[in-house]
Amino acid sequence: MTLLALVFFGTMALGIPIAFTMGMAGAAVIWWEDLADLLLVPQQIFSGLDSFPLLAIPFFILAAELMTGGRITDVLLRFAGACVGRTRGGLGHANVITSTLFSGISGSALADAAGPGAVVTRMMREAGYPAGYAAALTASAAIVGPIIPPSIIMVVYALTDNSVTVSGLFMAGIVPGILISGAMMLTNHAISTRRGYAGLEARPGPAAFARITLHAAPALLMPVIIIGGIHGGVFTPTEASAVATVYALLVGRYLYRTLEWSAVPTILVRTCVMTASVMMIIGMSNIFGYVLTVLQVPQAAGEWLGSLGLSALMFLLAVNLFLLLFGIFMEPLPGVMILVPILAPMATLMGVDPLHFAIVVIVNLTLGMITPPVGGLLFVTQIVSRVPMGQIVRELWPFLGAQILVLLLLTFLPGLSTALPHALGYTH
Repeated sequence: MTLLALVFFGTMALGIPIAFTMGMAGAAVIWWEDLADLLLVPQQIFSGLDSFPLLAIPFFILAAELMTGGRITDVLLRFAGACVGRTRGGLGHANVITSTLFSGISGSALADAAGPGAVVTRMMREAGYPAGYAAALTASAAIVGPIIPPSIIMVVYALTDNSVTVSGLFMAGIVPGILISGAMMLTNHAISTRRGYAGLEARPGPAAFARITLHAAPALLMPVIIIGGIHGGVFTPTEASAVATVYALLVGRYLYRTLEWSAVPTILVRTCVMTASVMMIIGMSNIFGYVLTVLQVPQAAGEWLGSLGLSALMFLLAVNLFLLLFGIFMEPLPGVMILVPILAPMATLMGVDPLHFAIVVIVNLTLGMITPPVGGLLFVTQIVSRVPMGQIVRELWPFLGAQILVLLLLTFLPGLSTALPHALGYTH
């Protein structure tokens, strides 16, 4: 166990990508402890990727890229602006709503920030909002990407913890995602009122609003099709990702006519690069997980925790604190692959609902994406907005505080995560 930790943290400190960090640490222990032949390493990588549900990942990524390439972001932004643009801090509200709507397409926080977030940040700056505030709100609003379905991290979580399903997690993420978006809008309203940020000057009339809504309807229907199809038993979550891809292509190319065939090769290349990055993490984490299992780390951790005599609530609070600190230094996806095999069995022993625990873990690790100094969303937002990191971080704290309050609500009130999936028949 000591060698595993030394290699893992040592290679990570050297700046080696997390996928190779996990693979190198696992392979080093297998070789040094003579746990098995080193041929086990490629076998574990392959077995980690040999899963049908993983096909959902490239398809959801491709669907989001097609929607972005087809400028669906502009359609969603006009709709959001028509809904809330006239209110105090209207462009900030439009920022949050656009990210929320786009999260029902992309399943990725980074895609939200780099796609619609970049557009709205520029519009907010042109309307007189401080650059740091616009970028901080964009990064904070993008948090809902992995929480509102579809979600790439939920697909991976379900593969890591057999006590939950992708469909159940999708349903469990809807209310928490809406709560986070609502908290961002309330925070934006409070700050905008105090600082005097005005709304948009013109409110569309009933006829204009109806036209904008009708124009946005095809884009708004995608999450409805995905969730409705899964719940209705029309297709599985994996098949839903393929349906989303075809739908995005048809809408962008033939309905909105903003997706050019010449852009498709670039979209495919970006999809392949992003998919390869995700799959590399999953494959390498399987080696890491194998070593943890052989060394009986989950069992030892469970026995130690049981000896503390913690209640279920105290356990969840301890997990919150640990994951918030852990998420500062590690991205959500490898965090799920490393920690869930250890923590999920403990939660089950404590009597915590698996869906409730999954949402607590996912929200915790996702918050790490906007937590300095390593938050991935902060760096993506800085790049697309060209705002210095210091300005973003100074404006970030009210939004991060609001999200932590929502996290505490989700911790103390499990029904916020479990009521909807249980009502729809998803008990796991």
